[in-house]
Amino acid sequence: MRYLFCVSALLLSLLSGSEPSAAADPLPVTPLHTADRSPLVQIFGLPEPGAALIKGPGRGEAGLFFDVASNYAAEETSHERLILDGEAYRVTLACRYGLGTRAEAGLELPFVGHGGGIFDSFIEGWHDFFGLPQGGRKEAPRNRLLYSYADNGTERLRLDDSGFGIGDIRINGGYQLYKSGASGSGAVALRGSLKLPTGDSHRLRGSGSVDTALWLDLSDDYQIPIGHLTLFGSAGGMAMTRGNVLPDQQRSLAAFGTLGAGWAPTNWIAFIMQFSGHTPFYQGSDLKELSANSLQLHSGGTLRLPGSLLLDIAVSEDIAVNTAPDVTLHLALRRPF
Repeated sequence: MRYLFCVSALLLSLLSGSEPSAAADPLPVTPLHTADRSPLVQIFGLPEPGAALIKGPGRGEAGLFFDVASNYAAEETSHERLILDGEAYRVTLACRYGLGTRAEAGLELPFVGHGGGIFDSFIEGWHDFFGLPQGGRKEAPRNRLLYSYADNGTERLRLDDSGFGIGDIRINGGYQLYKSGASGSGAVALRGSLKLPTGDSHRLRGSGSVDTALWLDLSDDYQIPIGHLTLFGSAGGMAMTRGNVLPDQQRSLAAFGTLGAGWAPTNWIAFIMQFSGHTPFYQGSDLKELSANSLQLHSGGTLRLPGSLLLDIAVSEDIAVNTAPDVTLHLALRRPF
């Protein structure tokens, strides 16, 4: 953990560096930088939706992203048994930088952990408040970590001890296909990524596979009587080599996409809602957690802080039940430079 704190402190010092205030400028609305954080999915290189505007020459953005996902599923069929009970933590240090008028490059360094959790009471209260099903959560042991999958009486996956370490590093690139006018109110970017197996797959910090992804990010911005409205979306596909987590059931191809909107009534706050989904990463199972399409709803927003800092806060819910974590809390601190 010490090296994570040191690197995070260094990044935060860069984030808080001085720069002329941009508070008078309209607040850009970009997608929330989060995705499916299921312990059996986040090990792959599933991209988060990105900005459709590529950073200009000599410009960039650094960010510190934090996701905590509360997982609970206990399913059994005639030949399968699955328990996903625990919390998954993901802290990502990321930076992207403009290489020219149309291209940018980026790097993401994730740190991934799993634990028994501290949010069980909060999640149960969240479900009760919104009238959502608990799915057996209240009957399960409180603050337990147990990820287990058995098929035909053979346990093929098990993680029941907590830990934290480096995940799979991801290298990103982007190219501006279209931008309308100097302000870029409408934009399309082609993006790609390469994920390398640097995380420990036996502790579900990585997949053990090399993953590539290619996708489009699109956005359009509209001035309205109060502030501005931004519509955005993304769509793409992934290819993966065989990894170490349920390798004979892992798929080699997957598709993903996002659709959302954001409204910035002032230059210091924006409200964002987006849907994101993907096809399954596994096959040969009757369980939705492994072999069903996933769909999540992410709700939150962005706050502009002093020093050109941007703070993202969001909550995600699995609207296709049991295809993603029950609830994911997302925080991000970003700073353009």
